[in-house]
Amino acid sequence: MIKMYRTLAPALLALTLGACAVIPDKPQPESVALPQGTPVALGQSVTVGGVVVTPTKVVEDSRCPINARCIWAGRLVVTTQIDGAGWRDTADLTLGEPWSTHGTVLALTSGEPGREAGEGKETPASAYRFTYEAREGSAR
Repeated sequence: MIKMYRTLAPALLALTLGACAVIPDKPQPESVALPQGTPVALGQSVTVGGVVVTPTKVVEDSRCPINARCIWAGRLVVTTQIDGAGWRDTADLTLGEPWSTHGTVLALTSGEPGREAGEGKETPASAYRFTYEAREGSAR
């Protein structure tokens, strides 16, 4: 019986330590990524195509307010972290413009809420929700 424990213990130790060396072949976000098309807040992750996308900061929101008339539509720019298998990229994505990295093309397709005209009507960062989609073809 003691001989069996002497043989079994090293085998169990090797099996346990061997499991620690497994490297995932898919992106592993810090939190669970939501499915593509799900609007996400700053810091939340969403799976887009084969990558995990996380909006981290609103760089610019100069879109025309929803309750005003404008001669220029403005733009929404969001710093976005993109995680793939074994790599990470960070880019400022502009609403509606495709972005390409590591063979993946994606786009920021929606940013809510829209801006409202008037003093003190700036959108707090916590109120934003962003939608990303995979695109075919190539981009810059």
